[in-house]
Amino acid sequence: ITLVVGYPPGGQTDFAARVIQNGMQNALGVPVVIDNRGGAGGNIGTEAVMRARPDGYTILAGNSSPMTINPHTMDGMTIDPREMVAIGLALQSSLILCTHPSMNVRNLAELRAWIARQPRGSINYGSASAGSLTHIAMELFRERIGRPEMTHIPYRGSGPAMQDFIAGRFSLMFDGASVVAPFLQDNRLRGVLATGRERSPAFPDIATAAQQGLTEFTFYAWIGLFAPRGTPPEVVARLNAALNAALADPATRERMTSRGDEPGGGTPEQMAQMMAEDYARWQRVVRENNIRAES
Repeated sequence: ITLVVGYPPGGQTDFAARVIQNGMQNALGVPVVIDNRGGAGGNIGTEAVMRARPDGYTILAGNSSPMTINPHTMDGMTIDPREMVAIGLALQSSLILCTHPSMNVRNLAELRAWIARQPRGSINYGSASAGSLTHIAMELFRERIGRPEMTHIPYRGSGPAMQDFIAGRFSLMFDGASVVAPFLQDNRLRGVLATGRERSPAFPDIATAAQQGLTEFTFYAWIGLFAPRGTPPEVVARLNAALNAALADPATRERMTSRGDEPGGGTPEQMAQMMAEDYARWQRVVRENNIRAES
């Protein structure tokens, strides 16, 4: 079985594919080979799987960006990820809203007060790239707190953004818990809120948005498995069972939770529902804020 990853080795999607690889091939009794096909924000790998034979031997490790965001931010996109068949959720990660320690802000109430004190037009926030989940999450946050004026500074990836963030070149940024974990753990950044339904296992001291009174602000960065349209239901069921078997392994779960990620699991229908909800949510945010991806 070929498990396509639409990104180069080393990122969160590649990590998710590799951490479930052995467990899935043990459950299925056949080798699972990782095929990294990076490019176009994950679209190249996604399209390759969409056009593969629907026999279960070519599947995708897809994340929330190409599956629910790119269709709204990329001009001329010719594929519709909603045509794919959901297999199941591999992992998810709360986004953490982080601040620079110099701001002396530790929760949402203190952040609101800090924003109110700043001169108009003086607040900057970073993102991994224009049109990324880290970008549109901040635009949704601005909407929920009354649309304070902020300047967006996009980067070419979370790595360069984090370097400038800890150097104090901007004040705020959202990113996945596993991305910001090392910077929170050594106090180079501070976490204000988590976007998950519950507090991140890696950061139990960071309250969720809902716990701090911010409604309709629950979502995740996620990675799921998908198959081409037309894949027989019995094949999807077998792949889902193999995924859940891989995720039941304590060592696999530990590898995920030690980074700040949360193991997935569940049914294909639950994965499809999660994707549909995010697709509608981000479509609205992108449209109302005229967000475009970097070319």
